[in-house]
Amino acid sequence: MSPEHGANTEHGANTEHGANPEHGANPEHGTGPEHGPGPAGGVKSAGADRAAGPLLALSTILIGLMAGLFFAFDVSVMPGLAAGDDRTYVTAMQHFNAAIDGNGLFGTVFVLALLATAAAALVEYRRGRRGPAVWAGAAAVAYLAVLVITFAVNIPLNNELADAGDAAKMTGFAVVGKFKGTWVTTNILRTLLCTAALAALARALLLHGRATPR
Repeated sequence: MSPEHGANTEHGANTEHGANPEHGANPEHGTGPEHGPGPAGGVKSAGADRAAGPLLALSTILIGLMAGLFFAFDVSVMPGLAAGDDRTYVTAMQHFNAAIDGNGLFGTVFVLALLATAAAALVEYRRGRRGPAVWAGAAAVAYLAVLVITFAVNIPLNNELADAGDAAKMTGFAVVGKFKGTWVTTNILRTLLCTAALAALARALLLHGRATPR
């Protein structure tokens, strides 16, 4: 049989066809590093993961500040005012409220505490850490209740006190009775809710630390 026929290398299993490395599983196609999911998704995911811890820490600090403020009113400011006369009570509370209302730092902490806590819960949830997400979410709900109470009860009473005008010219002090009753009671509730939120965030931080690779 002539080598020009039969198993001629130019026919049949010609190396220029079939399993030629230029065809089939060419490394320039398929699963090469230039194809498939790029590193951008991983970088974004890692960035979100790194943000979770600082967000939880920030939330804890902010809500801790609010809890401390409410607690200070519970144990010192309000009992101290109640020990004096009604005119002094009205004048002092008017000054306290004016100072807080005009303080941009207080407003920032007051609102940012909720935003940071909710963001921390969302990041933890998206990262699949259910424990920290649940506790941070509970903290956000508790602090949201603080905001609702503040806008529904405490601020209207503050406005009523401001509208009373100069305490030296007042003849009736019914608003003082409302403060000693309703305002003081709701402020205690705000303190308890902030303390509960603070405890929940502490738990979230603990679980986050356990779940984060070292």
